[in-house]
Parts: sequence; C-alpha cells; structure tokens
Amino acid sequence: MLTFIIVLIIVGLISGAIARLLMPGRDPIGIFGTIVLGIVGSFVGGFLQNLIQYHTMSIHSFHTVGIIGSIIGAWVLLLILRIAHLEPGRRRY
Repeated sequence: MLTFIIVLIIVGLISGAIARLLMPGRDPIGIFGTIVLGIVGSFVGGFLQNLIQYHTMSIHSFHTVGIIGSIIGAWVLLLILRIAHLEPGRRRY
C-alpha cells in the first residue's frame, strides 16, 4: 500500500509538471498543487479513455491509462481550471 502511494505521488508529480509545461502561461499552484493536478489528471485521463474506447461513462470501473493519459487528463483539467478562473492566486475583482 505504501509503495502504491509513493508511485501515485511520483506519477502525479511527473504528469502534472509535464501538463504545466505544455500549457502556456504561469500557474501559481506550487508543488503540492502539481501533484494533485497529476493525480486527478490520471483519473480524468482514465475517464476520457473509457469514454472514447468503450463509449460509456462508467465511473465504477478502473482502467490504467499510463503516463500519457495522465498528462492529457492533467492538461484538460488545467485548461478547465483556467477557463473557469478557479486557479488560486488569480482573483480579479
């Protein structure tokens, strides 16, 4: 279990960092935010892969997508955060 958590954090950091590099502009989310972005991006990538491959929106099955799917999911999530203006540190009143 501990090994799974460590691998999840490392993959989250790598995929989140690559997604942030691919998205132009600054992101004031820090290293913890990058890890969370990568981990959540892995789940988003798995959901998108399931939607494309099986044409269903099943959230009850778990599919491993890999690092490329994690990067794509993190990039999509970062794009959604930018469009919705939900990034921390970017408040404009």
